[in-house]
Amino acid sequence: MEARDKIVELEELPNLLEEHRKAGQKVVLCHGVFDLLHPGHIKHIEAAKKNGDILVVTITPDEYVNKGPLRPVFDELHRAETIGALEKVNYVAINKWPSAVQTIELLTPDIYVKGSDYKNPEEDITGEIANENDAIAKVGGKIIYTDEETFSSSKIINENLRVFSKEAKNFISGLKKRYSQREILGTLNRLQDLKVTIVGEAIIDEYIYGDTIGKSSKDPHLVLKQKNIEIHLGGSLAIANQVAEFCGEVTLLTYLGDKESYEELIRKKLNPNVKTKFIYKTDSPTIVKKRIIDDYFFHKLIEIYSINDEELNERQEKELIDIIDEQIDKSDTLLVCDYGHGLISENTINSLCKTKTHLAVNVQSNAGNYGYNFISKYPKANIVTVDESELRLENRNKYGEIKDLLENVYEKMDYGQIIVTRGANGSSAFSKETGHIKAPALAGNIVDRMGAGDTFFSLSSLLSAKGVPLEIVSFIGNAVGALAVKIVGNKEPITKILLKKTLISLLK
Repeated sequence: MEARDKIVELEELPNLLEEHRKAGQKVVLCHGVFDLLHPGHIKHIEAAKKNGDILVVTITPDEYVNKGPLRPVFDELHRAETIGALEKVNYVAINKWPSAVQTIELLTPDIYVKGSDYKNPEEDITGEIANENDAIAKVGGKIIYTDEETFSSSKIINENLRVFSKEAKNFISGLKKRYSQREILGTLNRLQDLKVTIVGEAIIDEYIYGDTIGKSSKDPHLVLKQKNIEIHLGGSLAIANQVAEFCGEVTLLTYLGDKESYEELIRKKLNPNVKTKFIYKTDSPTIVKKRIIDDYFFHKLIEIYSINDEELNERQEKELIDIIDEQIDKSDTLLVCDYGHGLISENTINSLCKTKTHLAVNVQSNAGNYGYNFISKYPKANIVTVDESELRLENRNKYGEIKDLLENVYEKMDYGQIIVTRGANGSSAFSKETGHIKAPALAGNIVDRMGAGDTFFSLSSLLSAKGVPLEIVSFIGNAVGALAVKIVGNKEPITKILLKKTLISLLK
């Protein structure tokens, strides 16, 4: 039988397997990514077949492969065909869920087979092995662990395939010599007890998708046929949700409009452990940024702001400063995300910068504030993150060396650390203690860059607050940023489990 002939739709399998059961045959199920078929996989599959008559292998679909930003190397159909080429395999199907739990419930195999590296549930950071164990018991089957020689697909791919640049390989290799995988992953666990306060503008991101159907017959403008709308939490709301994935206590200080506030939606979509302190800005809507998207190519055609970006009135400015002063003593770190839309005044900055609490600042340049919103507004901070265009704007220097621009800002201001994100060029960081650190980009296929900088800022700020070495901060920041660009805008935060799995894969 040809390899392709063994590939069937998952929904077809229950009926096919029932025929085999009627013939007295025992069904065995294996499940995995199988991104690069190696001797360990072959030995595992051969050992699995010894436990029954019919061997089914289900493949993790591309969208649920959490092995790193550049994975899978081979798409789901190629992986299925490769597994189907093995003589011992009877059927191959592409799974529809992140784990095998629902697959087990659907197929009710007699035996579910996993490798020996999954034998200890305590080492499984996802908790899915325990769930799969429960699922196989529920359908009357049992789980068996093979005891064959194991190999790491990630290690083979990282070392032998050109998924990363030479610069990335050298950086990760050097990092592994100085820190163990346990030490690097352990930095994420240390964030749980941080008490974090976030100050910044709340933004609603609205994505309006449509099919481009042509030019208007009477006017020179593009016409789209609307398909659907997605509404995400953006700005400080997205940062609060991201931080809440790693920290147990998060407080958000921001303003909503006193009309068109979106408050019900915001409260519904915020993580439950985010406490909110809202100021209701007079004669204003909550900021909404609408993006009109060509659905077929995911091209952003136009962006529309609904905003009153004047500063808070004197009464509301005082209200915000009073809340900040109250929160400072309750917080381990303050994250300030300044989008330049009227929340943070000079007086508010003075209040923030006088604190002895760890202060992380990100000042963003956008269409609404270009040329007005500079990082030097903040004379003091423990860590500052900007992107390259914002650093160049701060220096009024379009072509200078990044190292020189970083040092120039560092010498003028009272900053402990400064990191500049540079897209495909990774990130560059500087502090007096470490000097310059250049960390490579880790991103693969890019869906949407929007929100990646906020994600980088969130994690780098938290790690800095815990005194994590700057090169690890940069590495993890680039890794989480690489995951963020695979998601549309701020549709969902990067979870701790996903980030850990990515770091494990990168460090193999």
